[in-house]
Amino acid sequence: MGRSTGRISSKPAKRANLPSGIEPPRPISVTFVPATVFDNPALLRVNPEYLAWLLSLPTLERERLLGGNWKIRPAAGLYFKREWCAVVDAIPAELDVVRYWDLAATEKTEFNDPDWTAGIKLGRDNNGGYWLLDTVRARANPGDVEQLLLTTATHHGKRVRIGFGQDPGQAGKSQALHLVRMLSGFTVTPAAESGDKLTRFGPFSSQCRGGNVKILRGPWNENLFRVLEGFPDLAHDDEVDACSGALEMLNPHMKGWGMYEVMRRRAAGETVEEIAGHAPTTPEAERTPSLLDIYLAERKKYEGR
Repeated sequence: MGRSTGRISSKPAKRANLPSGIEPPRPISVTFVPATVFDNPALLRVNPEYLAWLLSLPTLERERLLGGNWKIRPAAGLYFKREWCAVVDAIPAELDVVRYWDLAATEKTEFNDPDWTAGIKLGRDNNGGYWLLDTVRARANPGDVEQLLLTTATHHGKRVRIGFGQDPGQAGKSQALHLVRMLSGFTVTPAAESGDKLTRFGPFSSQCRGGNVKILRGPWNENLFRVLEGFPDLAHDDEVDACSGALEMLNPHMKGWGMYEVMRRRAAGETVEEIAGHAPTTPEAERTPSLLDIYLAERKKYEGR
């Protein structure tokens, strides 16, 4: 693995050397020996794609498992930066498009600060690229939320598939059935969400970091950037969950996303550098060796042996 590890011996002392009733001594100190994947050249030779997989992970997991930085913590800006995604004025004609909703049902008053109902419209082109086409958000009561879903679906037409998160338990099943019936003229898929927010957002974050997500220019761009860049520190991250759900909806059977995506792009002829999206954006970043720089340098050593 690429993670740093420490090891202590757990082998007990022989009881034959101790007086009866005396327990073996416990260790009074621990030696931590840091190690990374670069300390395992045999693994790199047998499975060179393993490093590419580590590089494809979201920033937090990549720093821990590849860089051995276990002090890093989730913080705003680690999972999304607006410069990762090109903002465009035109989109391809042929896209597989979904609209995924993160649902809430509380109106805003002067006494509360409720979550938003947020809907992300995401498309995938024939080359596996993603296009973020629109966001809709509202703080509304259940009836108005239902009307928002129906109005939005009618506006975009039947070719846009609709999904939303289904809460666990009988209440969630009843709500999902009600919404499916209300949207009877459209393709609707309730989704039972599992895993924490950070884990679920990881695949979308990786796609953005790799430059594989383009965003259609619109008045909603700035608010979306604010929410995604502020995750996980903001009080409301409804668009984050909607982005995660939309990507999962476009890839319903995908498991082990990082390795799958690396192998797909390598098969398409991309280099490791292109997959990792290695493009320093500041003078400081250009002067500081990245994990990819270290990897490429190490790989040259192994290839020369």
